[in-house]
Amino acid sequence: MRGFTQLANRFKVPLAGGDTAESPAGVLADVVLLGSVPVGNAITRSGARPGDVIYVTGALGGSAAAFEALTRKKKLLARNYERHYYPLPRIEVGRFLREHDLASSMIDLSDGLSTDLAHICEESGVGAEITAAWLPRASVGKLQTLVALGHALHGGEDYELLFTARNNQPVPSRIHRVAVTRIGQIIKGKHLFLNDGETRARLHVRGWEHFRRKLDHVNGRHVE
Repeated sequence: MRGFTQLANRFKVPLAGGDTAESPAGVLADVVLLGSVPVGNAITRSGARPGDVIYVTGALGGSAAAFEALTRKKKLLARNYERHYYPLPRIEVGRFLREHDLASSMIDLSDGLSTDLAHICEESGVGAEITAAWLPRASVGKLQTLVALGHALHGGEDYELLFTARNNQPVPSRIHRVAVTRIGQIIKGKHLFLNDGETRARLHVRGWEHFRRKLDHVNGRHVE
């Protein structure tokens, strides 16, 4: 609760209500966040077009790597897994992109890059190609080692921003001290592809998908 209210205070978000109830199965938290955007200026998921460049903020996979370590009952130091223990919404970056009319579409990476990119492609009626070597993978643990590619592609819970911009639109490499990295391009068609430098293969959606049964990307078990 202290961490929750500290983050809310940082972004001037008041706690507007709530109640408590008994739960025999542990702590459950359900949070609703309300905000606003100037009329007609919202950056939606449906504005991407073939030829647009795909960008992400920060680094990916840090939270998923921490979760995997926790499932193996490892004891973690929070300072070595910051994106998992101290998630930080990219409010300033999103506002900058809107105010400077840089992004043609945008979504936050809560469900994983593959899943959230699929949302943009579905809403925009396009496909996408990602270059594996361009993905900014997070460094975690005492030795700050790079996370596995699968965590960066499918992990989620990093709350970075995924957005597209027109090919001729200059996009800063850093916005409000947050790194912005080009990772691919929007293409014609309906499919996602991953280019590893030698082959170009279909990128399957393996992030979190609500209400769908799937193969968990971390440890191979089926989850709901």
